[in-house]
Amino acid sequence: MAQEKPKAQEDKVLDSLKTDLNQQGVIVQEVTFEKKEIDPLGPSQAAFYSAVLPGLGQIYNKRYWKAPIVWGALGIGIYTFTINNNEYNRYRDAFKRRKAGFTDDEFYDLGEPTPNKTSPDVSDTALQDAQEQAQQNRDLALLITIGLYALNIIDANVDAHLKQFNVDDKLAIDFRPYLDMNSVTNDPNYGLALTVKF
Repeated sequence: MAQEKPKAQEDKVLDSLKTDLNQQGVIVQEVTFEKKEIDPLGPSQAAFYSAVLPGLGQIYNKRYWKAPIVWGALGIGIYTFTINNNEYNRYRDAFKRRKAGFTDDEFYDLGEPTPNKTSPDVSDTALQDAQEQAQQNRDLALLITIGLYALNIIDANVDAHLKQFNVDDKLAIDFRPYLDMNSVTNDPNYGLALTVKF
């Protein structure tokens, strides 16, 4: 391995190089990079905000365009659940009244009422099937809505983590060929040098 130059020697070389360049009319400016402070609580705060009010974690992460998507997805899920729950209640109430002996439910005579009608337009079996189908749709809508709520929290947390990922200009990996002569045997030593800068 080649020996590293001491820091003081490197500083002298840089100072002499700057002096030479200044004499030739070239201005040398030092560029410094400030490290961005990392807030370790940022991801948990974003997740907490999204858990309290869906979409708030996305706003906290300054991803404003995601909040309406979250609200729309959860709104559609809640709307679908509500519609299927209302249908389930309609079919269940009519089925219960039929089993109790009543013939005045909304599915007994769907068309024009005819006097002395003894058979319903929708049978008891069809009401039971419709009730079970509405219940399945309602439960599926609830499950999907809960999944979307959890996804909203996970998205806010992951997005906050990724915002803190180090991608500054000082972060680099450099591969260079390495060649040196062995002072004892006078044989060449060669290989690949990996330099990681932080």
